[in-house]
Order: sequence, then C-alpha cells, then structure tokens
Amino acid sequence: MKKVIYLFLWATLFVLPAKSQTAHVTSILQVMDVHSRKCTIVREFPYRIEAPFWTRDGKSLIYNSGGKLYLISTGGKGRPEMINTGFADQCNNDHVLSPDGKEIGISNQSEPDGKSRIYIVPFKGGTPRLITPNGPSYLHGWSPDGTTLSYCAERSGNFDVYTISVKGGQEMRLTDAPGLDDGPEYSPDGKYIWFNSVRTGVMQIWRMNADGSSPTQMTFTQDVYSWFPHVSPDGKEVVFLAYHKGEVAPDQHLADKQVELRIMPANGGKPEPLIQLFGGQGTMNVNSWSPDSKKIAFVSYRVE
Repeated sequence: MKKVIYLFLWATLFVLPAKSQTAHVTSILQVMDVHSRKCTIVREFPYRIEAPFWTRDGKSLIYNSGGKLYLISTGGKGRPEMINTGFADQCNNDHVLSPDGKEIGISNQSEPDGKSRIYIVPFKGGTPRLITPNGPSYLHGWSPDGTTLSYCAERSGNFDVYTISVKGGQEMRLTDAPGLDDGPEYSPDGKYIWFNSVRTGVMQIWRMNADGSSPTQMTFTQDVYSWFPHVSPDGKEVVFLAYHKGEVAPDQHLADKQVELRIMPANGGKPEPLIQLFGGQGTMNVNSWSPDSKKIAFVSYRVE
C-alpha cells in the first residue's frame, strides 16, 4: 500500500520490452519450498514486478507491473499474459483472488485524486466493479465464504482495518488504535483476521477475531519490524516479511532494502528465518502460498 505506481503504455495483451520501464531494476520471481528451503527462479524481468500470488489450480502466478496485472506459468514458460482490468489501469500491489478463483479484487489508483480504491474484476478480464467509493483503500483479504473483503484504509487521518461486503455498501471499521494497522487477511477457516500493527511502537504481527474483537499480539521481537502475515491454506503456518531495525522506520515498508521472509506456527511460537534477500515493498504484499501449502512465491530485486 501507499505505493509508487509505475505507469507504462502497453501495445498488446502481452508484456513487451519498453524503454520507458525502469532500466536498472531486475525483478527475480521465485518459488520456495518452505520445508526444504529450496528456491527456484520462475523468471527474471528487466523491470519491476510485485506481489505474486497463485491461481487456484497451482499452475500460474499473477503479479502486478506498471499498473497492470499479469499471468505467468509457475514454470516460467511462455509470455506473461496481461489480465484485462478495463479502465483500472493503475493497479498497485494489493490484490486478492476470490475463493472460487473466478474474480480478482484489485486496488486501483486511476481516479483523478490518485487515491487507491477497491474494485472486483472477472478473472478472465472485464469491466471492474467499484466496491469502496472512499479512498485510500488497500485490499488484502477475501473471506473464505466469498462474502467479505478485508482492507487497510485511511479515514480521518488514521490507517485502520476495515471490512466490506463484496457487493459494496457500508464499510465496518475493526481497529481504532493510533498509528498504522495494515495487511488484514482472513485465516482459512474464516475465524480470524491476521494483520500488522505499530500500536506498540514496533511493527508486529497481530491476530483478531473476524469481527475485530480480541486482538492478540503474535510476534514480539523488538529489533525486527514484521509485515504482511500470510496464513497457509491448511491453516498451520504463517509467512511474513521482516525488516531489521534501523533499515526503515517502524511504520515503513520501503522497496530495495535488506529484508527476511520468516515463518511461524499459526497457533503462535517463535518465528524462524526462511531467506534473506534484497526487496521489501513488492516482495510479498499479498498471500503467496501455493494451494497445497508447500510453497511460497516472492520477488527479490537487483538494482544496478
């Protein structure tokens, strides 16, 4: 969220080389087996891509780049195919696939005020449907029963967690702590919403009931700022992004920093490092677990 959007013009429905793209950033799309820690490079891109997530059949990954969404096979074969999001051509890296895989929730900044708003578009492409008239709103979760979206939104100067029906309507505020609450995702059983919060002065991972009650702190390391908790489809583990103290302010998740991916039990426990990499913003903003709960997708960067 709160992202710089890279704007490009695309001549076809496929990714084409473009001189207007960032010349000195290489994005490395990877898949990791979380138990063996083995990483496989899907593809390298000579420009910035962000926030990969899996299709329901486990055969493809979706990511954003230049305000658009793209589909690529997990084997990296063939050209990445652009997903038609209609007039919503300034998508940032907060996007979620519906539980049935038929729709994609996107956060798009193409309105004149430049504020991110949430839309839903068919997976196969089509006209976006506005869900949150108010902005900025940054989508992170879709309830397992398919009825509700969870998101971070700034209202009256504070960023909090909200939910709203997939049909739109009245939004519901779930948090009211001073400072940033962000990254809200549902657990696979729909019982909890996981999120990150700076309410203690250090960005930590939290979990609350889906109605916003009983917020519970889940990470406690004071020299690590923890962001974007992603629960595995089997509900057993949580992967998140970690910045080291001194690299960023407690409420920042910047790009192009030395970061870690960490993993912890979903019922609580000490997090363990998975991998150190150069990344941050764009590396793993949305839930990137494979449907079988064995792998995660992420992006690292090389700046030259």
